[in-house]
Amino acid sequence: MSVAVESGAGVAAGFADSMYEEAGAEIAANAAAALQGADLVCKVQQPQPSEISAIPEGSTVVCLLPPGVAPDVSALAARGITVLALERVPRITRAQSMDVLSSQATIAGYKAVLLGASSMVKLLPMLTTAAGSIPPARAFVIGAGVAGLQAIATARRLGAVVSAFDVRPAAAEQVKSLGASFVGGEVLDREAETAGGYAKAQSEDEQARTLDIIAAHIRDQDLVITTAQIPGRAAPRLITAAMVESMNAGSVIVDLASETGGNCELTRRGETVVANGVSVIGPVNLPSTVPMHASMMFSRNMETLIRHLLHEGELRVDADDEITGAMIVGRGAA
Repeated sequence: MSVAVESGAGVAAGFADSMYEEAGAEIAANAAAALQGADLVCKVQQPQPSEISAIPEGSTVVCLLPPGVAPDVSALAARGITVLALERVPRITRAQSMDVLSSQATIAGYKAVLLGASSMVKLLPMLTTAAGSIPPARAFVIGAGVAGLQAIATARRLGAVVSAFDVRPAAAEQVKSLGASFVGGEVLDREAETAGGYAKAQSEDEQARTLDIIAAHIRDQDLVITTAQIPGRAAPRLITAAMVESMNAGSVIVDLASETGGNCELTRRGETVVANGVSVIGPVNLPSTVPMHASMMFSRNMETLIRHLLHEGELRVDADDEITGAMIVGRGAA
């Protein structure tokens, strides 16, 4: 394969054009030049309307296509362009190294704790000083998927007393293995997990029990990280305005589900809302705030996917393949 990279594409992440050249890539003067003649177009974010016309007819585009905010894929398909959505990489063993959502969630979980800690009125660790002793802060993580587990580990490393909640039985053991306490064991449900490892939507009764458990626990927490999301659906509301009001002033909620509606009723995408002295932070695209390692992890996922798509040097998008077929959201004419 020959690879063209847009000039300056990696500068903000610490990667100079010369580094791409040393790795064997050709540096294109701009995006249009990089796209010219491409069989495969690899992007992070979705193509903007202004970019679609520059993407070669009959090519394949691989990028993030968040449900509900993706562009009109039919416009790409009408030009014979096949579109693969990185969010749809199946959660199976042989596709783990292609899973962009997991790699980027690792970064988001880590950064969420740092963001929350920097916004708190307290220190996270216990300190014994000549000025007296300071007890450790209490951190509560809702959702123990990839982002949640990384948040737990990070909060623990920073010295907080950490607890976590999830409805999936497998999560309880994982939470405890990181040294955190598990909240709400009474609502664990073996049917709450999809084949891909995600949590299923709860019934009204199940959600009511979940809200009761969270409400009883959250009032004493200094830092809350929420990570609960359901693929293809709005994020479940797990923290009500009344729960926020019950928390102590100076506490912080970092809602990692803000881009899909938020787990907290007060969350506003890309904003910080202060209610009753509690800061509710709705961060957007946290992995981009750690661009070097986010890029390295993302590109490793992409490289593995590209190798999967190559067959004897030819690009083959096989709709019958277990991985590729699951990712196709738009198919150009043969």
